[in-house]
Amino acid sequence: MKVGSQAHKELFCQSFIESYQDYEPETLPWPQLDDAALARLRGIPFWQIALQTERQAGVMVSAFAETITDPMIREAIALQAKEETRHGRLLEFLIKHYDVQIAEPAPPTVPPNIAQEFIDFGFGECLDSYFAFGMFELARQTNYFPEALFTIFDPILYEEARHIVFFVNWVSYMQVHEGRGLAPLRVAHAGVHYGRALLHLAKSFTSAGGSTGESFTAAGAGAFTDNLTPARVFSVCLQENEKRMSSFDDRLLQPRLLPKLSAIALQMLKLLPQRQSTPNPEVSPSNL
Repeated sequence: MKVGSQAHKELFCQSFIESYQDYEPETLPWPQLDDAALARLRGIPFWQIALQTERQAGVMVSAFAETITDPMIREAIALQAKEETRHGRLLEFLIKHYDVQIAEPAPPTVPPNIAQEFIDFGFGECLDSYFAFGMFELARQTNYFPEALFTIFDPILYEEARHIVFFVNWVSYMQVHEGRGLAPLRVAHAGVHYGRALLHLAKSFTSAGGSTGESFTAAGAGAFTDNLTPARVFSVCLQENEKRMSSFDDRLLQPRLLPKLSAIALQMLKLLPQRQSTPNPEVSPSNL
């Protein structure tokens, strides 16, 4: 498949459009949680950030779709906007349904440079989703919540995977049509934006323990990864990313940076002396 070709555009747009799943957050089979599970759910620190992020994404992506002249690409990006907006509605319903106490997030706004905002958002989502895949599985392995709640969130992670696969194909397609289609130029462009996204993510991790922050993946990481080894975290993120990416047509481009960095990190960690980890009493299945 030649990147930037008509066939490439049709593949990444139609794959995205045809894989859309229709559901309404309010009619999902939300489980009844016992007191312990409710306390864990309410204690996760990322709900306010997550709600604000998804609401903002819905408004921003909707506005960006209106600027697109290509009908097929506009349809796909408008569909992503619909899904981002639905993610916000789902989080809003969860917060109300389980009486999670948060401050009302700031209202979403349309940014002035919307094309740049969409690109920054896309690269950031590639990084955030990668860690979210791993966090979700780590929480699942510890029975942090009832399986019924994980089942509700599985389609959300699938949609995030669809978003980032669509994004990396769209941005590469656009680079070709802007005269930057040579592989080294595309890699350099991605490197700059990934660098900005990594700095943004690192900044969020350093402030995740406070009352504010910008990455809900960073904000919630401590809830699921305390006392786990870095090797375990990298390994689970890598495995979950491979599993979720395996559902896409292998002719499509996929985000590669964090999987490569995780594989390198795992190889380096094997060279370090091993240290015995201690179980986290807060997430140990025996305490649930």
